[in-house]
Amino acid sequence: MSDPRSAQADALMGELQRQGAGRLTIFLGAAPGVGKTYAMLGRARELQRRGSDVAVGVVETHGRAETAALLDGLDLLPRKRIDYQGRTLEELDLDAVLARRPQLALIDELAHRNAPGSRHERRWQDVLELLDAGIDVYTTVNIQHLESLNDVVHRITGVRVSETVPDALFDRLRDIVLVDLPPRELIERLQQGKVYVPEQAAHALQAFFSPSNLTALRELAMQTAADRVDSDLREAQTARGLPGLPLRRAVMVAVDGLGQSEYLVRVARRLAERRDAPWLAVTVQTGGAPDAQRQGELDRAFALARRLGGEAVVLHGNSIVDALLDHAERSGVSTIVLGRTRERPLARMVNRTLTQQLIQRGAHYELTIVSTPEARARARRSLRDSGSRLRGLLSRSDAALAVIASAAATALAAVAERWIGLDDLSLVFIVAVVMVAARTRMTAAVLASALCFLAYNFFFIEPRYTLLIGASQGVTTVTLFLVAALVAGRLASKLRMQVLALRAANAHATELQTLGRELATAADAGQVVRAGKRALKRSLGAEVFVYVGAAPLAGPDLPELSDKDRAAADWALKHRQPAGRYTDTLAGSDWWLLPLSGDAGKPGAGLVGLRFAPSLTRLGPEQRRLAEAMTDDIAQAVLRTRLVADLEDSRVSGETERLRSALLSSVSHDLRSPLASIIGAASSLDHYAEAMPREDRHALLDTIRIEGERLDRYIQNLLDMTRLGHGGLALNRDWIGVDELIGSAVSRLQRYQPTARFELRIEPGLGPIWVHPALIEQALFNVLENAVKFSPPDAPVTVDARRIDGEPGGPDRLLRIDVSDRGPGIPEDERARIFDMFYSVERGDRGRQGTGLGLAICQGMIGAHGGSVVALPGQTDAQGRRGTTIRITLPPIEPEPKAAPAPAP
Repeated sequence: MSDPRSAQADALMGELQRQGAGRLTIFLGAAPGVGKTYAMLGRARELQRRGSDVAVGVVETHGRAETAALLDGLDLLPRKRIDYQGRTLEELDLDAVLARRPQLALIDELAHRNAPGSRHERRWQDVLELLDAGIDVYTTVNIQHLESLNDVVHRITGVRVSETVPDALFDRLRDIVLVDLPPRELIERLQQGKVYVPEQAAHALQAFFSPSNLTALRELAMQTAADRVDSDLREAQTARGLPGLPLRRAVMVAVDGLGQSEYLVRVARRLAERRDAPWLAVTVQTGGAPDAQRQGELDRAFALARRLGGEAVVLHGNSIVDALLDHAERSGVSTIVLGRTRERPLARMVNRTLTQQLIQRGAHYELTIVSTPEARARARRSLRDSGSRLRGLLSRSDAALAVIASAAATALAAVAERWIGLDDLSLVFIVAVVMVAARTRMTAAVLASALCFLAYNFFFIEPRYTLLIGASQGVTTVTLFLVAALVAGRLASKLRMQVLALRAANAHATELQTLGRELATAADAGQVVRAGKRALKRSLGAEVFVYVGAAPLAGPDLPELSDKDRAAADWALKHRQPAGRYTDTLAGSDWWLLPLSGDAGKPGAGLVGLRFAPSLTRLGPEQRRLAEAMTDDIAQAVLRTRLVADLEDSRVSGETERLRSALLSSVSHDLRSPLASIIGAASSLDHYAEAMPREDRHALLDTIRIEGERLDRYIQNLLDMTRLGHGGLALNRDWIGVDELIGSAVSRLQRYQPTARFELRIEPGLGPIWVHPALIEQALFNVLENAVKFSPPDAPVTVDARRIDGEPGGPDRLLRIDVSDRGPGIPEDERARIFDMFYSVERGDRGRQGTGLGLAICQGMIGAHGGSVVALPGQTDAQGRRGTTIRITLPPIEPEPKAAPAPAP
């Protein structure tokens, strides 16, 4: 059951979408001449007097002076001239209207078919483009041009209208104006020559414009207008959250491609429209693909369903009834529409018709059984066309296989009887029937059963070489054989159809699953494009290009496109609708162009182009559905990669901003503090040096020196970090003793922090090491400085240096230096992060007095020597202080031995 809040949200969303686009007003009439154009122009002139910007795209006056007079004062846009077969035709100039961009455009005769060479095949498609561009449209149409009423109008008037408008266009309506005129007055206007010229008027009065026809068409027009008003009212009440208006359940129409499919689709559309319910058209394939004629009718029915706003679905299954009922349950269907199937004399005894099976099993569904006009004619032609239908069900190859299998079974049975002594020869013939049924249709299996029955009777049942049967036992034998052969053939044929249906159903899912796996591993849009091209080419056998970007098309990977192809591609990209071949928009293109739709309210992601062989004049529904499903998957993958890239850019930007803020904070505090001390000491010496005692002057000079060295260390850290980041740190190795290295770093630190205390534990016998002395000293100095900052004044910093054994597969001997403090310690989950630049304001190297670069520089310098730096928990002392240990490990502590010089000759 639908959620009322969801229904209200959908209704509000639909209202917002209509408000964001142009608004459509249709002036609806029952027949030509009722005054639709006159009423439209009168309303437009009234709006112009109120200050609205009105432009006339196309208005047909048909020589009526009173209608032409209403055009005075309106902005008439020039029409587009198209040369066709030696004539010049005038059509709506869609680009001129878009460039003029009026507030309201007047587009007469909505059902008009455009001249070949126009952008769109029908004028209603031009109107849709204007609405999408945000332009309001006034237009006119007669009730007989409504697609779902095409068959009804044909039955009423005997005239089949070829120019139709899809009912889905009425979903874009803002208002519908019913222009009504009683039939008697319309006939008077016709007789006065106000509708057609006298010759045409006389013919029309005898055909289309009869009083009964006009009355029926008038009723249809009023009913359509009333249905639209009722639909708008229900939607408005739903948007307001009023109770008691549940959504209708879906209507499903089953078509089979046998002469009534389009009629059933129109019936289902009218039924769904009256109930304000969604609807869909389905067909069930129980075996291989249908023949070309039947497939063509199904394609036309599905195309009609899509134009009328329905969904087209191809089902696969062994049983038509099971497939229909299963899909109806999954799709929330309450009404099933199907054509009447012809009753069979033995239907209740042998095999029930589809209608009977649905009546028996579809107890929870409303079944609408439609007797089509073609049904009776088809029944009258059934006997006359039985031979052609049999030829359609039984091909020459199937018949040949049945004959060959029967002959082979006869020969094998003769050999088995003579040389093997096999008594039950019926098994040989049953095997032949099963083999035929497993490879062909049921019709061929029935033919093989009949041939095997005759051969078995003629050659192996006494009296032989005659069709007579000499004993009752023989009658029983051949009868049971025929029954067994038919049953076995039916089962084998049914299994074959089931396998084919499963194969066809799985092919679609397999291709989508394969594409999904490839797209899941695509890290960027380029990999998505390559995976999509491979999958589409492999599945559809067409030439493919996938373009990611906005209009107009541009890029080196695009194939050579003609002007028509490029115009269709740009239009599909801009309007996010299919164009080109197999569509009604710019169909002269050789490419079928499917947009990669973006999120709602956002531009499209790109475009997929498919070019099939010229001999493929139409696409089957399975090919169309597979291509559209793959395109949707590719579009989602492109959007996913865009989102990942945007998130990564956002993360990098955020991290960059964080580092910039940290650096600025560090510079503003840690660099300005020594500068302030230096400036203050220098200023005091400049102004009061003569009056100061010698000791005070030396103290100020010491302050300048100490703060200058401190500033120098900060700047050196920044420079060292810059060199590490750009790979500009060169190693100038030399010998230096470990005790000398540690002592130099300690002495340097004590020069500006005299109160710092150290406890040195250097293993005796440590020899010199082959390193860059200045870099290792600086790294050790940074670690010592960090330990002194966080160690209590009464607790010394411990430095422990010793040799250790290396890991298997690495150097045998390593140098390990542990620097331990008695500070507050570092949480376990943050120890690895203290080596990041600007990690924390309050912890690690940065604290309140550091730039946050010391440990990061230390890690870079030690890493340049092939060593490592890690943070470990310290030893807990008597006061309960644990502290932190920074462990520096350097490989090998001795240089590689030099090769001995070659002996002198």
